[in-house]
Amino acid sequence: MSSSYGNRIKVQIFGQSHSKAIGVVMDGIPAGIEIDMDKLHGFMERRAPGRNIYSTQRREKDMPEILSGIVDNVTVGAPICAVIHNTDTRSKDYDNLRDMPRPGHADFPAYVKYQGANDIRGGGHFSGRLTAPLCFAGNICMQMLEKQGISIGAHIARIQDVMDKPFDPVSIGREELESIKEKEFPVLDDEKGALMRERIESARMSMDSVGGTIECAVVGLPAGIGEPIFDGIENNIAKVTFGIPAVKGIEFGAGFMVSEMKGSENNDEFYYDDEGTIKTYTNNHGGILGGISSGMPIIYRVAIKPTSSIAQKQRSISLSRKENTILEIKGRHDPCIVPRAVPVVEAACAIALLDLLIYERAE
Repeated sequence: MSSSYGNRIKVQIFGQSHSKAIGVVMDGIPAGIEIDMDKLHGFMERRAPGRNIYSTQRREKDMPEILSGIVDNVTVGAPICAVIHNTDTRSKDYDNLRDMPRPGHADFPAYVKYQGANDIRGGGHFSGRLTAPLCFAGNICMQMLEKQGISIGAHIARIQDVMDKPFDPVSIGREELESIKEKEFPVLDDEKGALMRERIESARMSMDSVGGTIECAVVGLPAGIGEPIFDGIENNIAKVTFGIPAVKGIEFGAGFMVSEMKGSENNDEFYYDDEGTIKTYTNNHGGILGGISSGMPIIYRVAIKPTSSIAQKQRSISLSRKENTILEIKGRHDPCIVPRAVPVVEAACAIALLDLLIYERAE
């Protein structure tokens, strides 16, 4: 099914933006894993709406209610099921969209695929609201990875034309990844962060939106994880990441820049460090060779499109009248999705890596 992911760890997302609740079922999580609920709730808060001026003013606590699989904060081996109740919906804002599809949204192809029976309210099952249960599942996976010395972190690499300084692809450490998570606006260079906020505010005031890029890093993953051809680390991370609405691209390591390099520039030469560990002097390969981890930090970037729902009038069509028309979108929407998407990218990465890691160690 399209709402499910995983081989050993199976994650299924359910619900719609304006349904009574949204949620997730996780199957395959071993028994006896202690979950830090304060850490889980803190992670969920990083994604939650209504926290600042550059996010939608929809107010949702995003406090998950765990129905099964965890007792006294410890996994019991049964499927974990959690729901997040939707408490601040304004479905009337979407009445006109049943007939007039929004530019940039899934409204029209969903109308065709489901013969008009799709839930249009808030984007239905296509909404970014569904990333809340994804973050719940992702943080449980992240906590399990952390117990094995594997850390994941991300920052806003770009908003429109303003770029943050990048991660050092060779020497990035756990402390740096954790320190970014403490920031309300997760960037490495706070001065560039201030300029990014200006771009977002300018878009908001002009009833428009802006997009950007998120850079994610993984440290501590041992060499030899992943499979060649169709089940490599890139394949799996990309599959979960493209389940995040608004993601339009992903590149690993030097990414598309490799097309401008010579082999002598792109190749990452090997060496033994003082502790006898095999490393590379550079990391254009982003920690992955042949779909398999090399032991170097995994580095990749995710492109996030501008929020499709903007207050400016746009051209659309009337499906019932079969004529062109002008659409004016109401409701509460983020002028920029990127800041709230940072923990979502981390969550997607954790799900993909834990599934691969458990699969490797089960063989």
